[in-house]
Amino acid sequence: MPKPRIPLEPDKYYHIYNHANGFENIFNDDFDKDKFLQKFKVYIVPVADTFSYCLMPNHFHILLRIKPLDELLKSDKFSNIVKIKQTKTNQEFYEKINNKISYQFSHFFNSYAQSYNNKYNRMGSLFKSNFERKLVNKEKYFLKLIHYIHYNPVEHGFVEKLSDWKYSSYNAIIQNSETILLRNEVLEAFGDKENFIYIHQQPFEM
Repeated sequence: MPKPRIPLEPDKYYHIYNHANGFENIFNDDFDKDKFLQKFKVYIVPVADTFSYCLMPNHFHILLRIKPLDELLKSDKFSNIVKIKQTKTNQEFYEKINNKISYQFSHFFNSYAQSYNNKYNRMGSLFKSNFERKLVNKEKYFLKLIHYIHYNPVEHGFVEKLSDWKYSSYNAIIQNSETILLRNEVLEAFGDKENFIYIHQQPFEM
């Protein structure tokens, strides 16, 4: 019997990932990856802060933190939930919050899958079952996970240098260009930019 999936709760950190269904890809070109990131901004940025990501041909990884409850309740997407009396013991209130967060993710993936299917004239599920999520509750795990996510293209033999992979957050973190990432929080977690770069030059080890 499969384990119940952990809920997506306000102000908690998660590793979100998924794989293509079967032996297919979920990204065949830059257009697909750009479309995925565009839809991410529409559906996920309003409910979560992003620390790192990497888009590979047949899978992806994202490290994020669900926004605090008070920020979520300011969003129009949670307007109906605000009407429910908010107390620490009101289980209905918190269940609706968690369900709405999960709905945003499901809507995001379904929207991308629909766009992908339309482009390639295909039918059926694009992703492998439901998206996976792991709770990130230790700083050491947080740091190693960022390294792991960025090291994916090297680990899988697509590039020799992290900076050569266009669709990860590595370059956005070390550059000063506009980004949806919490760049400063990431660099502070590693100490500074120089240490961030130095650690990422080392092979990944869990």
